[in-house]
Amino acid sequence: MATYHIAQVNIARMKAPLDDPLLAGFVARLDEINALADASPGFVWRLQTSAGNATTLRPYDDNRILFNMSVWQTVEALKRYIYHTAHAQLLRQRQEWFDKFDGVYVALWWVPAGYIPGIDEAKKRLAYLDAHGPTQFAFGFKSVLPLDEEFQRGIDWSCFQSCRAA
Repeated sequence: MATYHIAQVNIARMKAPLDDPLLAGFVARLDEINALADASPGFVWRLQTSAGNATTLRPYDDNRILFNMSVWQTVEALKRYIYHTAHAQLLRQRQEWFDKFDGVYVALWWVPAGYIPGIDEAKKRLAYLDAHGPTQFAFGFKSVLPLDEEFQRGIDWSCFQSCRAA
């Protein structure tokens, strides 16, 4: 049996540019929250530039959309980080910094251990979930699907390699 991890992508539309005073509280906590993720049990990888975060990446035409992606050993480890650490404080304050998003803004999917998803891949999974609802290709926290190894064996992972994350 192969080992699999859980990948996640989430997006958010900022109410103002990152350097606007309105987002100062969010920006001030980025390093802390990213370091917390890096040190959390079950953490594997997160998308980041040389600045240590992914806030300069703009993979969508809408320049106000922030893009975040990571890989975790288990769904439980990811949930523990999101909902039971200081990260949860930011979730409670998100309406101060981000607009309510129409459509899906979080997607999860299983990846082989050691595999790092690309930005284009994550965008495809998010769009697929939005269009089709939860499937083995992409699902959300409200509909976490158990690993289906037969489905996983049918994926040509090399097709995603050309769109690797930075």
